[in-house]
Amino acid sequence: MLRLLGLAALLNLLLLLPLWLRFGGIDTRWIALEAVLLTALLVLLPAGRLGWLRPLLTLGVLVALLAGLGDAATHLALGRSLNLYLDLPLLRSVFHLLEGNLGTAVAWAATLGALLLIGLVAWALNRALRAGQRHRPGAALGLMALLLLVASTTLMAAQWHHQRWLPVARAPAMDTLRFQGHQLVETHRAHRDFATRMAEAPSQATALPGLAGRDVLLVFVESYGESSVFDPRFAEVTLPRLDDMARRLEGAGLSVATGMLEAPIRGGQSWLAHASTLSGLRIDNSLWYRLMLASERPTLVDDFHASGHRSLTVMPAITLAWPEGEAYGFDEIHAAADIDYAGPPFNWVTMPDQFTLHHFEQRIRRPAEAPLFAQIALISSHAPWTPILPVVDDWDAIGDGSLFTQWEGAGIPPDELWQDLDRVREHYALSVDYSLEVSARWAADYLGDEALLILLGDHQAAPLIIGEEAGFGVPVHVISADAALLEPFLTRGFVPGTMPEPGPATHGLDALRGWLHEDFGP
Repeated sequence: MLRLLGLAALLNLLLLLPLWLRFGGIDTRWIALEAVLLTALLVLLPAGRLGWLRPLLTLGVLVALLAGLGDAATHLALGRSLNLYLDLPLLRSVFHLLEGNLGTAVAWAATLGALLLIGLVAWALNRALRAGQRHRPGAALGLMALLLLVASTTLMAAQWHHQRWLPVARAPAMDTLRFQGHQLVETHRAHRDFATRMAEAPSQATALPGLAGRDVLLVFVESYGESSVFDPRFAEVTLPRLDDMARRLEGAGLSVATGMLEAPIRGGQSWLAHASTLSGLRIDNSLWYRLMLASERPTLVDDFHASGHRSLTVMPAITLAWPEGEAYGFDEIHAAADIDYAGPPFNWVTMPDQFTLHHFEQRIRRPAEAPLFAQIALISSHAPWTPILPVVDDWDAIGDGSLFTQWEGAGIPPDELWQDLDRVREHYALSVDYSLEVSARWAADYLGDEALLILLGDHQAAPLIIGEEAGFGVPVHVISADAALLEPFLTRGFVPGTMPEPGPATHGLDALRGWLHEDFGP
C-alpha cells in the first residue's frame, strides 16, 4: 500500500510541477487525474502483462513533463505557449545564450546535467512503476482502485469537454498533449495561409526615389519596448534619457518624430522582428521565417538596391554561420568575426553598442562611395544586462575597442544578479538607458544633413521581467536633419519629439516597408 501511495505521489508531482511553475497556486492544483488513473490501472491489471506497458507509461509521463516545463519556460521568456513543431530548433539558441553568459564549460555542464536529471527521473519513475505492481490485490484494494479508475476517467472526460467538476484536479498530460496536437494542426493551416499572403505580396522590388542619394539606417535596440517607457519601474530611468535625447538631437539640428509599432514577438527571437520589418510581412515564428527566406520575395534590401543604395548589415551578435544574411541579399555582412574589435566580450554581448556604432561610422560608412542602406543591431541591452558600461565621451579614443578592457569583469556576475529579479529589472532599465544615450550621441555627432535614421526597438523584454500582461509595442524614433522626411510619419500618427504617446500600437513593424513605398516610392 505504501508503495502505491509513493508511486501516486511521484506521478502527481511530475505531472503537476509544470503547472505550479507556470501559474503558481499549488493550493488550487494538487491532484493530477492521470496519476490517479495510472496508479489504479497498475493495481487492477495483472502484473505479468505490465512488462511492455511500463516503458510506454514512463515515456508518456516524461514527454508530458518535458513539454509542460518547456511551455512554462516559453511563457516566462517569450510570453507565448510552446509549439514543439516550431520551437525545438530554439534549443540551440538557448545553449548559445548560456554559453555567452556563463562560458562554454558551464553551458555544457548545464546541458549534461539536464540530460542526467532527465535520465534519473526516467529511472526513478520506471522503478516506482515496477514497485507499484501487485499480482493479487485484496478485495478492498481492488474495489478502491476500480472506484478511483472510474472517477478519474469521468473527471478527465469532463475536462476534455472543458468542464471542471473537481476544482483542485487537473489533467495536465492530457491537456498538454491535446494542445500540442492542436498546435500542429493550426501550424499547418497557418503555413497555407502564409503562403497565400506571400503570393499576394509585391513580387518585385520597389525603388524609393524619395530616399535616393541618402543613407538610410535602420538601427534596432535590443529589448527596447513600451514597458521601458510607460512602466513606472523602468520609466524613472528611461524618461529622463528620452528628454536628454530630444535636447541633444535638437541641439545638433536634427528633427525627430516618435511612434509605437507592434513587434511580432516578446522576450527574444529578434530575427523575427528584423524579418517582419524588412519583408513587410508579419513573421512571428521560425516556420514563416524559413518560408519567407526560401521564397525569394523582395524585401527592403531589394527596394534599396533598386534605389541605388549599397546594402549591408552589422550584426555583432552573430558568431556562427549565418546563411539567412545571404538569403536577404545584403551586399555586405558584418558579423562579430568581421568586426575588428580588440576589447573583451561582456557576457553574451560580444561588443558594446558604442563600439558597434563607432566601427560602422569609421570603417564602413565613411569610406563608402554609394549611399547606404544599413541594418544595425545594438545588443548591449540584451540580457543578462550586466555590466552596465559608461559612455566614452571621446569617440576618437575608442579606436579598436581595447579601451573597453578596463571594464572586463566589472559589474555583478550574471549568476549572482539573476538571483534578485528587482536588481535584474534595475539593470534592464540601465542597459536600455545606455543604448539610447549611445545612439543619441552618435546621431548628434555623425548622422549628417542627408541621412534618415530609424531607431527602434526589436521587441519587449521577457514577461519574467515586464509581466505577462505587457503588450508588444516598441518605440520607433525617426530622425533626420531634413524635417520633410518626417512629415509622412507625422501624418500617420507619430508625434514630434522622442516621447511616444501612450496607447496600444495600431500597426506592426511589418507596416514600415509599405509606408516607405507609399511615402517615398515612385
